[in-house]
Amino acid sequence: MSYKVKAKSFLNISDQFKLGELPTEKQHPKTKGLSDWTKNNLELALERIKEVEIELLEMAILKQEEVSLFTKDVQEVLGNGGRVFLCGCGATGRLSLALETIWNKSGGEKGRVISFMAGGDVALIHSIENFEDHPEYGERQLKDLGFCKDDLLIAITEGGETPFVIGAVEAASEISKKNPYFLYCNPDKVLSAIVERSRKVIANPKIKKLNLSVGEMVLAGSTRMQASTIQMLITGQALFNLDQSWLLKFKSKFKSIEFNILKKFIECESKIYKNNGGVVYSTQDLLAITVLTDTTERSPTFSLLPFEENQKNNQKKYSLCYLSLSEEEEVETAWEKLLDRAPRALEWEETKQLTTINRLYGFDISSESLTKRKSYCSGEQFEFHIYLEGNKLNLKFKELSESIDFEGFDLLSIHLILKVLLNTHSTLVMGRLNRYKSNIMTWVRPSNNKLIDRTIRYILILLKEKSIEKSYEEVCLKLFEEMERTEKDDSLVMKTLESILKST
Repeated sequence: MSYKVKAKSFLNISDQFKLGELPTEKQHPKTKGLSDWTKNNLELALERIKEVEIELLEMAILKQEEVSLFTKDVQEVLGNGGRVFLCGCGATGRLSLALETIWNKSGGEKGRVISFMAGGDVALIHSIENFEDHPEYGERQLKDLGFCKDDLLIAITEGGETPFVIGAVEAASEISKKNPYFLYCNPDKVLSAIVERSRKVIANPKIKKLNLSVGEMVLAGSTRMQASTIQMLITGQALFNLDQSWLLKFKSKFKSIEFNILKKFIECESKIYKNNGGVVYSTQDLLAITVLTDTTERSPTFSLLPFEENQKNNQKKYSLCYLSLSEEEEVETAWEKLLDRAPRALEWEETKQLTTINRLYGFDISSESLTKRKSYCSGEQFEFHIYLEGNKLNLKFKELSESIDFEGFDLLSIHLILKVLLNTHSTLVMGRLNRYKSNIMTWVRPSNNKLIDRTIRYILILLKEKSIEKSYEEVCLKLFEEMERTEKDDSLVMKTLESILKST
């Protein structure tokens, strides 16, 4: 199929995915200039991100009346012997899997909280392209897991428009006597005005809605940051039956953490990458899912090569970083320990090249991964140790060391704060590697319809800055042409922009 046919095919459905008016897709006014700060003023970059994250917690406090009703419904289902299902795509899928893991590792009864994400567990470590565009896949995964009339689904989507999640929540509303929940981070009025599928969900009386709007993201469109954080926090509150006093204590702890401790780690890791080296994040199974989530999400957000699978000595292409469970020598055991359950892969005929258990086990996250990386990576490999020792969260990287005391705090709190710190760290590392401009994701990988629209919109913004007017259709055609000849770790935004400027 030619690029012109592909572009036309997208344009025929593009009205369903033009999301530029959603706050989660816009530039945050407090972080414009972020890419320059990463190189010239890291202290300011860290200060601004922390400020935005604290605003998120203040929003969560304002939502506590609704959250208490949400918690009541969740606890009623668990108390009556039902199960709570969590689902999402990409970042929200990973936070769903993280919450089940935290539930299991906190001593919760296994099998009472069940999570799934678009593409199954393989998508935790490697994004499955286009999967989230299929609402029928959301329904199918839900039914494959045995969702029934006594169960409750919590469907989580950052933007409020993801077809996969909508397919799952609509199916749940017909199967269970418990009205499912739909969590999202954009205003109802805006969503309903521009996205038909969202309007249907919001208007559906069989689906309960919990709007967790937190405005623009630190990095425009990067909903792995504030959006997924508030959704993980609020859903965790409901699962663990935590009240507002817990949230206030959590906020106090969060505010006490000096984000500036990350500065030296950011400088060190970015320097290693500039010198053609790599990093293996070495951690224990207690924290591994949050470490994996951040490192996985760097690939689609910044067009980095994803984690390599079936690692061999003659590997030619590889990711900048990898994960190692330092205490696990076998691949299968490492995955089971990370998830605290048997992995759930999709053995579907139509997706068998992407989603099977054999593919999952091709990603060696055992203690052997560092040795393997050293055998085929051209640059030196360094270990970044992240582990919990007693009540202290420890970060150790080369000669650098920091620790945060979490005495009196639960595992959910630790994972939430670790998530924010890692998201902040990786975003600023990528800024120092020129992987975004100002606070625009110029290296976003357009792997689904939503991201194709995002890529086109960002090119239009950059063209406008140069006083060049082009139509959405013109940019779309040029983007699909560039997609034919651009490597996965290239910036399609910048390549397309350059191509347009040459022909203008």
